[in-house]
Amino acid sequence: MSSSTAHRAPTLTPTRAAEPVGDVLREIPLPPYVTGEDAQFAVRAVVVHAPRSWSGGTVCRNDASPHPCRLHRWGVRVLALRGLRDAEIAALIERGDPTAPVPTRPGA
Repeated sequence: MSSSTAHRAPTLTPTRAAEPVGDVLREIPLPPYVTGEDAQFAVRAVVVHAPRSWSGGTVCRNDASPHPCRLHRWGVRVLALRGLRDAEIAALIERGDPTAPVPTRPGA
């Protein structure tokens, strides 16, 4: 085997040094700025793709992939960019209503 065909370990990105490049590339891109419509889609994503306990561990309630699935992670990141705290996002998930209005921050 020549050196040009040798297998290499996954490279790491400087911004996410703990995650291999392939994992980062599988993430759903964030919008350049978060609109009200993006935030509403994010609420739907975190509620519909909420965690569910299963015999093999915690899975996505919608598609049974390991939790958190891509859409759940995307929704959490979008809501965090919108200014919601972890407790507010958890309350939306607990409420279980995918059409719930996005909480607004005072002065925002």
